Amino acid sequence: MRDVLYLEQIEQAEALLKPQRIEVLRQLAEPRSCTEVAATLGQTPQRVYYHVKRLVDAGLATQVAERKVRGISEGIYQAQARSYWLSPRLVGRIGLRKAQDELSLGYLLDLMEEVQADIGALDRTAPELPSIGVSGEIHIRPERRQEFLDDLQSTLQELFTRYGGAEGDAFKLAVACYPKGEER
Repeated sequence: MRDVLYLEQIEQAEALLKPQRIEVLRQLAEPRSCTEVAATLGQTPQRVYYHVKRLVDAGLATQVAERKVRGISEGIYQAQARSYWLSPRLVGRIGLRKAQDELSLGYLLDLMEEVQADIGALDRTAPELPSIGVSGEIHIRPERRQEFLDDLQSTLQELFTRYGGAEGDAFKLAVACYPKGEER
C-alpha cells in the first residue's frame, strides 16, 4: 500500500467523493472482504460490494486475495493508499486568471500544483528520498519590497548557476513568496 495516491483523473475523484465510499475505503486500510466491511458499517454486503467495485474500477482499491466461504468465492480488497491527494486541476478554477509574470498569484497557484503533483508521484518506497522543506515569515517595509525580491532572485540565480550542471541527481527547487493572510 502506498502512503499517497495522487488523483488526476475525474473518474477517480468522482468515485472518491462519496461519503459512503470514503467510509468503505477507510475500512480497506487493511485487507478485508465486503462481508467484513458490511458488518462493521452496518450495511449489506451487496451494497458494500457496489462501492468496492466502483473503488476498484477507479484504481483506488484492489483485490489482493480470494477465499472460498461455503463454496462461494469471496474477494479480499485493500485500499491502494493511506491518503489521497486531488489534483487542483480536477476542481477547476473559478473565473479567468492571467499569470502575466512570475510575481502573480496565479503563477504561485500553478507552482504549488506542480509541487503537489511532483511529490505525489515520488516512489515513497525508495530507501532514500532526500528532501527539505522550509517555511518562515518575514516582515518587509513597502519601500524595501523590490530590494528584497531582487536579493532573493539573485541568491536563487547564484544557486542555480553553482549547482545547475548536468551531473548528479536532479532536484527541483520551488520558492514562493506571498502576502500572509489572516490567521485561520
